[in-house]
Amino acid sequence: MKARVHVTLKYGVLDPQGKAIAGALGSLGFPGVNDVRQGKYLELDLAETDAETAREQVKAMCEKLLANTVIENYSIELV
Repeated sequence: MKARVHVTLKYGVLDPQGKAIAGALGSLGFPGVNDVRQGKYLELDLAETDAETAREQVKAMCEKLLANTVIENYSIELV
């Protein structure tokens, strides 16, 4: 079973990399990009076959390592 995890900064947290991307897009001739919020995407290949158990395992991984839950949100998709 695969799990897809999206980690993004919470709204209100300063995102300097997103600001840099927005500035670079404007410099490259892509006007009209008002804001960019960047994050990260992880794809995990799990041995677990039970969806609920897999979701709980990935949630624990996010809480302990994959996301800084003070400043980041995460979402889990099982495929």
